[in-house]
Amino acid sequence: MSNTNQSRLIVLAAVFGIVAVASAEPPHASSTAAHAPAGHGGAPHWTYSGEGGPEEWGRLASDFATCAVGHHQSPIDLAAAAPAAAGALRTEFPAATLAIASAAHLGEAVHNGHTIQVDFPKGDTLSIGGVPFELAQFHFHAPSEHTVAGQHFPVEIHFVHKSAAGKLAVIGVLVKEGAANSAFASIESALPKSAGGKARLDKVALGVGALLPTNHALERYAGSLTTPPCSEQVSWFVLTTPIELSAAQIATLSAALTANSRPVQPVNGRDVVSDELTVH
Repeated sequence: MSNTNQSRLIVLAAVFGIVAVASAEPPHASSTAAHAPAGHGGAPHWTYSGEGGPEEWGRLASDFATCAVGHHQSPIDLAAAAPAAAGALRTEFPAATLAIASAAHLGEAVHNGHTIQVDFPKGDTLSIGGVPFELAQFHFHAPSEHTVAGQHFPVEIHFVHKSAAGKLAVIGVLVKEGAANSAFASIESALPKSAGGKARLDKVALGVGALLPTNHALERYAGSLTTPPCSEQVSWFVLTTPIELSAAQIATLSAALTANSRPVQPVNGRDVVSDELTVH
């Protein structure tokens, strides 16, 4: 990498000012440091609708107050603010293939009551400002949490990365209906379909890069977890070109997740910056 690109990466880290995550909080950004949602393990029960729904999250516990009073909340509508001038800043995704499971590194899929999450004991990395963020897990939302000009997509996938210091960076991938996705098909039958279900993915090999679009243009902004406690400590990178899943594949996720999307939040003057993911 050239010295110029290294400098740009350092600037990117400074622009985001990523905040360290307390070790007690889950690693999701949409679903909590990716999605080991709060609401389990003694935390107040929360839901996506009705009693305990998003409009009540901030009142369920003092630790959840940011859900109601925070000014940098996620998700947002990506067209709600004019993007800041596109610059030469770059993110770097060093490995084009992220292994869900192998003989050495076995993954596990868990339905935690809020999402289906695939956890990694070890993952490939996203580099920001020269700092590596290891892929911790990815999970699904149906419909999408981020919108474009007010429109939801059928599904959104969040790839949650965490640094050694506990900082979070999440890549969001939007999904539209189209052709069947062979990468998703390789794990579809193994994914648990109801709360509490777990499945070892010890016989499944998946290149997570296959779940990214070929066009790596994105919008990035500083935001929050999209589940309680809604901590404002997440750097978001949402790819704007959707991938495709078939109608049947989308139906499989929708049936298992039952509308697990937080409503979009006010932009509140934040910069939404056009950028591009560099994949090696």
